[in-house]
Amino acid sequence: MAAEGDPVMGASVDYQAAFEALPCPCVVLTRGQVVLAVNDAYLRMTGQDREEIVGRGLLGEPPVLGDLSGSGAAKLRASLERVAGTGVGDVVPLLRHDWEPPDQCHWRLTNAPVLDPAGEVRTIVVVFGEITGALERGRPANVPPGGRVSGPLKPNALLHQAYRQEQQKVSMLHETIEHQQRFVFDAAHDLRNPITGLLTELEEALSDPEADLRRTLHSLRRDAERLNDIVGDLLALARLYTAPPPGADLVDLARLVVEELDTHPPSAAVVTRLEQDVVVRASRVRLARLLSNLVANAERHTTSRIEFVVAAAAPYAVLEVVDDGPGIPREERERIFHRLYRQDQARALDSGGSGFGLPIAREIAHAYGGDLFVADHPDGARFVLRLPLAS
Repeated sequence: MAAEGDPVMGASVDYQAAFEALPCPCVVLTRGQVVLAVNDAYLRMTGQDREEIVGRGLLGEPPVLGDLSGSGAAKLRASLERVAGTGVGDVVPLLRHDWEPPDQCHWRLTNAPVLDPAGEVRTIVVVFGEITGALERGRPANVPPGGRVSGPLKPNALLHQAYRQEQQKVSMLHETIEHQQRFVFDAAHDLRNPITGLLTELEEALSDPEADLRRTLHSLRRDAERLNDIVGDLLALARLYTAPPPGADLVDLARLVVEELDTHPPSAAVVTRLEQDVVVRASRVRLARLLSNLVANAERHTTSRIEFVVAAAAPYAVLEVVDDGPGIPREERERIFHRLYRQDQARALDSGGSGFGLPIAREIAHAYGGDLFVADHPDGARFVLRLPLAS
């Protein structure tokens, strides 16, 4: 209930006055970390004048925040850049600053984005929360400020630990958001090409009354098949990213290679060196998909043969797929596992590849505690899968 005489309905809010009255120090920044406004609590905390702050870089030369440590300034700058890039708030725990009075202050900074109607970051609000008192209460009486405490964790150490865990969770959240954004971009980018091809073929057929409809239908079918392959790969990646791995089986890698080669024999000659009883715990279906992706990649690049090697190198089981093609330059050995990345040679050899095969294979390896990478080889490319041996 509003008190009698208090205007409620239709009353306007003086947001600037509300901002100035906030008891916690606050700073409003541009995306480029230039100060737009500060409230009275910030001025009282620092003893600065508003005129000497507004329009300057928060961490410029000289910085508005004064003499932060190098690591503290780096943490704050990285946090503000994350907020500007993702539009998601971030926390910087335990920044120390020596202001007079008082000295040796410890702060937790919360960086909150202000978005425009299009969802873009317009400004960033930095809110200072002082935690000096909590840290001081956790320090034994005989330990000076900055001194170390041995033995069981004291409250200040527990506070440090809690903030480190909080920061790790925030970092994981940022990685997840960026991962989803990249996935959506990749999907839209890769689907656009075959859709454009379909539309072009249809427009040409409709505009030309004497068009060869059979040729057009064959072309449309080719683009539709490519769309189907891309959607299948996108669904596979989505399941790998979001769903827990399916139940793990005991999979004999040598037997897996033999069965897959019998079912889907490559177009090139095959050489095998398969050690027996090399067993891992993983989904056989997913490992078969990983192997088929490696075989398809080897077929696109090989000159005459593909070699398969299975061996135990405790604590790992190792599966290698080696082709005798042109090989992969060292600077591109990580890039080929990026979604949609394809070497110029791959585009020339097979314009229909989706660019998702190797990323899918690596995600499968990671899902079962292993890795997939490119190793040195004198003649061609050598892909190495490592998975933990089943105990």
